[in-house]
Amino acid sequence: MILREDVKGLGKKGDVVDVSEGYGRNYLIPRNLAVPVTEGKIREANLIQESRAKKEAREKKNAEELAARLKGMTVTVAGRAGEGGRLYGAITSRDIAAELEAVLHKPLDRRKIELPEPIKTLGTYPVGIRLYPGVNAEIKVQVIAEQK
Repeated sequence: MILREDVKGLGKKGDVVDVSEGYGRNYLIPRNLAVPVTEGKIREANLIQESRAKKEAREKKNAEELAARLKGMTVTVAGRAGEGGRLYGAITSRDIAAELEAVLHKPLDRRKIELPEPIKTLGTYPVGIRLYPGVNAEIKVQVIAEQK
């Protein structure tokens, strides 16, 4: 069978998989998850896999370029602070993503920012960013008191 969609535990779209006849006939085909193997479908599956490989290579290259830009960068985030440098709220990954977006002029998903817990005091903190599997960057986030 050639998978038309990603199937958990079986494979990704375009993969040629060997399954039992009943599983293919009773589950995969009726749900439009797979089609029987034919010569034309194999060529189509190869084209899908080639395009996926090109897309992944392009995404990895873009992530590596972004990691090079981020390396050693310091982002300054302002927050309302009280006595002793304690913030009234907290600096979260959303705040850091907004500042990075302003600096890079490019959107960055806040879920890629690895912040174990929100920042609640003034200071400088190392923060990891997971850009692509195997491509990470580390920046410094400087939290300062908001000027009134």
